[in-house]
Amino acid sequence: MGANTQRRNILITGASSGLGRGMAREFAARGRNLALAARRTDRLEELRDELLTAHPGITVAIRTLDVNDHDDVFTAFTELDAELGGLDRVIVNAGLGKGQPLGTGYFRANAATASTNVLGALAQAEAALELFRPRRAGHLVLVSSVSAVRGMPRNLTTYAASKAAVASLGEGLRADLAGSGIAVTTLLPGFIRSEMNENIKKVPLIVDTETGCRAMVKAIEREAHRAAVPGWPWSPLSVAMRVLPLSVVARMT
Repeated sequence: MGANTQRRNILITGASSGLGRGMAREFAARGRNLALAARRTDRLEELRDELLTAHPGITVAIRTLDVNDHDDVFTAFTELDAELGGLDRVIVNAGLGKGQPLGTGYFRANAATASTNVLGALAQAEAALELFRPRRAGHLVLVSSVSAVRGMPRNLTTYAASKAAVASLGEGLRADLAGSGIAVTTLLPGFIRSEMNENIKKVPLIVDTETGCRAMVKAIEREAHRAAVPGWPWSPLSVAMRVLPLSVVARMT
């Protein structure tokens, strides 16, 4: 399905802040109906009201959801699918980035990051595909990270490994679903300002949230198989990162 074909009803998880909220604003401006899920209900309510005020012709459904409650992921996706009259696209965006260097006493933080980013993404992909497979239609979007390209040092070690798992999951699903009518996109965002990294003062090559989210939505709309975003500089950098010495890659973080 090409970029000119609209996916009318879109579910975004992790929509209460950061990249999820930014993508919701971009899609609302394009006239899409939205199902927004996240843990913070008050933030979802504020975002819903904002979007409906700015774009009164769309529908915005909200649902409180913790993607670590795997049973509720399936329930939420089914409920939101029914509320919008059928989801056309699911964006698996909810994630966690609070890892610490391994062996420094922060196993629980690393485990939480790994569980949310891997098992949470798996549950969301399963729930989405249980809706899409019988219809032989739909678009699954997995938000990975450019850090998935190589192993990363310090606080990024577990996060990068978890996002590499998400990228691998996307590639496997593209192989599995080839010819099925179901599209799969894996996004690898570079450094985009969000609540996850707002306390980090020096981040190389970072772009603001609006610019980053606009690039993400553009890649989603063209239904790229795999895209580093924003394309400049992250598309060439992601290629370079695969072949550069690990010591050089480590200095980029």
